[in-house]
Amino acid sequence: MTHSFAADHATPQPGTSSEPSLQHSKERSAAGTAVGAFGMVAVVGAFAFLVHVLAQHSPRISPGYAGWPHDAVDTPLAALRWFLGDMTEPLFCKSDLAALGLLTGSVVAWWACRRGATWAGSLSYGTGLWPWVLVSASLSLMLSNLVFGWTLDAGWQPTFVPFVCVAPALVLMYGAGWRTCVTGAVLGAATTTPLALLFIPTISEPLGLPAVVGSVLAMSVGAVISFLIARRMPWLVLRESRAATQPELPPSSLNRNFLGDAGWAARRVLKDFTETYFFANELAAACLILAAAAAFVLNPVLPSYGTGLLPHILFAQALTSAIGVTLWRGWYRDGGWAATYASVVSVAPAAVLASGGSWTGMVGGAVLGAVLAPPLARAISARLPAGFHSVIGNTAAMAVSTAVALPVLGLLP
Repeated sequence: MTHSFAADHATPQPGTSSEPSLQHSKERSAAGTAVGAFGMVAVVGAFAFLVHVLAQHSPRISPGYAGWPHDAVDTPLAALRWFLGDMTEPLFCKSDLAALGLLTGSVVAWWACRRGATWAGSLSYGTGLWPWVLVSASLSLMLSNLVFGWTLDAGWQPTFVPFVCVAPALVLMYGAGWRTCVTGAVLGAATTTPLALLFIPTISEPLGLPAVVGSVLAMSVGAVISFLIARRMPWLVLRESRAATQPELPPSSLNRNFLGDAGWAARRVLKDFTETYFFANELAAACLILAAAAAFVLNPVLPSYGTGLLPHILFAQALTSAIGVTLWRGWYRDGGWAATYASVVSVAPAAVLASGGSWTGMVGGAVLGAVLAPPLARAISARLPAGFHSVIGNTAAMAVSTAVALPVLGLLP
């Protein structure tokens, strides 16, 4: 759950930016960004409502969530499905079909990028490291399931955590290659999963907080430990080539500025659904959402832990991203980046589950998450020493924001 290595080091120097001045386009930018971002919320919301209606007539032809963790210990097929489901657990989907959608969309986007096409967006921030990011993260997830999968006999366990933190972050920091790939995979599985297994019963549960707090806190602490170790490994060398990020501004023409901003914001909201994977790609996000919806229609008691709240979660996630993108758009418009995805994978979906899908949970969680998480992530990440990826600050911000927001929402009627 992070952003690109390049973005960490690509802040424009004063007076050197070739992009339009914010003083000349601030008002237009705010309007265009809001129209695009909330337009995407309307699309996702309408789609979520349609999925909810269709699910009322579900054929229920796939297995449900109940018993899945226990079966994953005893049955190879269930274990494979759990492994795939772990890939979408950060988005609170937990669906093997949704994982296949994520992977399919990513492969198509990679194919398009390799051929110079722009319609599919970029992958892994244009670094060209997406294959290594995916392989390292998948290896780390596999190790987590192999070593700690036996704990599933007692019910759900956070076996998913290595997929979205140390391994892909290490690849972005240290570059391609099997040494980096395997090192990141081992460090991620060896630190984050056991820490999550420790933090959930000792921190989340005693404080009455959702398990996501312990999970993301484990990612943050595990990443600190992993990068401390990585600095002492002679075969790991920080990348010297730091490609600048592509500015996310629309064209500077006054006639195209509004539409350009709106289009950028709509795509940015979709990207936030895959930022946590270090993919940051709108096509992968769209395929993931479509596949998760298909899984829900086939059997509403499978995705999102069998709660039947997947449509509510999707809407809240789009809403919190749109609010964050609109509110913190200035950080993007400098050619930089903002952790607007942080609430998408923490506060917003956790609030939906905690409130049973109420409007207070959906909207309140979306608003509080968008207001709290991105600036907190930015503040923490800015204070990290060189050689430490901002995944540390982003996941720490998720933990703090969720721990603050959910008790506040619990006080509301």
